[in-house]
Amino acid sequence: MEKTTVSDHVTPANASHDAEKTAGFGVHQGMDNPSDDKASMSERDSSEFQGGVQRVRAITSAWSTKTLILMFILLYLVSFVDALLGSVEGALNPYITSEFHKHGLLTVVSVVSTILGGSSKLTLAKIIDIWGRIEGFLIMLALVTIGLIMKATCTSMEMYTAAHTLYWVGHIGLTYVVDIMLADMTSLKNRMLMLGLNGTPGIASVFAGPEIATLFYTNLDFHWAFGSFAIMQVGVCIPVVAVMLFMQRRAKKSGALEKTRSGRVWWQSITHYLIEFDVIGIILITAAFSLILIPFSIASYGPKGWATGYIIAMEVLGVACVPAFYIWERYCSPVQFLPWKYLKNPTIIGSCMLYGVMFLSCFTWNGYFGSYLQVVNRLDITTANYVLNAFSLTSFIFSPIFGLVISWTGDFKWTAMAGVPIFLLGTALLVPFRAPSTHVGLLTLIQILVGLGSCLFAVCGQLAVMAVVTHQEVAVVMAIWGLFGSIGASVGSAIAGGMWNNILEKELYERLPQESKHLAASIFSSLVTQMSYADGTAERDAIVGAYADVQRKMAIVGVCFVPLCILCTWFWRNVNVKKLEKEQT
Repeated sequence: MEKTTVSDHVTPANASHDAEKTAGFGVHQGMDNPSDDKASMSERDSSEFQGGVQRVRAITSAWSTKTLILMFILLYLVSFVDALLGSVEGALNPYITSEFHKHGLLTVVSVVSTILGGSSKLTLAKIIDIWGRIEGFLIMLALVTIGLIMKATCTSMEMYTAAHTLYWVGHIGLTYVVDIMLADMTSLKNRMLMLGLNGTPGIASVFAGPEIATLFYTNLDFHWAFGSFAIMQVGVCIPVVAVMLFMQRRAKKSGALEKTRSGRVWWQSITHYLIEFDVIGIILITAAFSLILIPFSIASYGPKGWATGYIIAMEVLGVACVPAFYIWERYCSPVQFLPWKYLKNPTIIGSCMLYGVMFLSCFTWNGYFGSYLQVVNRLDITTANYVLNAFSLTSFIFSPIFGLVISWTGDFKWTAMAGVPIFLLGTALLVPFRAPSTHVGLLTLIQILVGLGSCLFAVCGQLAVMAVVTHQEVAVVMAIWGLFGSIGASVGSAIAGGMWNNILEKELYERLPQESKHLAASIFSSLVTQMSYADGTAERDAIVGAYADVQRKMAIVGVCFVPLCILCTWFWRNVNVKKLEKEQT
């Protein structure tokens, strides 16, 4: 659910004022009217841009229309394979955790990876701004490939969790770099239209992914699925790198791109980049959220629950990392990991908070919904994931439509506000309809409503952060925006995992007949075991009743966060991107 997209158009390399007019890279931060924005943009010189930004501006200036179209197609293929992999993995995850008898840890797998994936975006933003888009793309491809190979060979839950963390950081980073590459080539007015179009491969993956997952599960196993996708991912990414390198070489020959040397020896370069990328900052923020959130999901597995020594130690260390991160960033770090100046802009902070709240609400009830559909509603892997993915399908279909609406009207603030009642209605309906008697069609309709509202938030929120900064700052603000989404998703997953692991097993034990109470732990730990009991048996009734109870409580918690969305959008600047481009022309 976290994937977002971007758009495309050619930008000149050497004339800053002309480039900003053509590319439409918005308003300088802190300016209050378009005329001031126009003046600030015209005064910028291309030398102010960092090396990676200068390089991509030089590369895109040498592109012909045919090359641009080819690049769109290649990036589209990358998005397609990535979306297909995500759909297959999502369908297989409950069975992978069940194979290791740890179905309750389904959300724990994603907590660390989501936090690390979100926080690493800020480091990645610096990499692609300083080194270049190609370098960042290749680093993320390497992480995805290594993660998939580890998944294909894993033999324990711990190894799978580590593999998923590597894969997820690479996956989030790869899609992020694709978004930035598209943003480098697109006008502000049309950007979300192209972002939406680049997300349309998800329409096919929503249907194909569960079916492919079923084929792997029934005929081979999950190891083969990840091994196959490791090969496919590399296959579609290499042509992108080849085209970028070819165009970079052409830009150098034309004189549009000059090679500069730092004058540093290798150890000086290592020290320089450790400081530049603020490695200590990323370790502290990742440790803070991970150590605070993970105990909510694993406490029930401890010998003494929350009184277990390592659970207490994790919470104490996690809380201690929060002030440590602030002190380091505020007083010690030579280069700040989190550029606080952007969080003073009400539009940026409002959009980031909206994205975080959206994921917080959704991940609170969505983490175990696929398991609910298969256990309670007796749906197979394919059908259950069709219902689950109705959320994503709605977003993939309507993203380009909403992007087109914004292109026509130029408005994104009130468009986003229109999503609040839709999102609230869809989430509120989760509560009464999280019952075993609810028809699957109604569950699908609710997924569509929530997906429609979140689609409006994602499209408008992403444009909002880009509309108030210049080209140099686009990668950073999009990384901050993604970080807030990751934090929201991680907190939501932690809440879901905490409720699932602390409520479901107890409910099972209380509802099971006396002669089956000793089976509560084994039933709780495996999705396959839960589905093995026949209808009409006391064990089956206990499982369904326990599932319905915990899912309803999770939905109630998710609904409580939705009203915050109104506050998040209220403080946005009402920037009309259509009028803004006319001002800058």
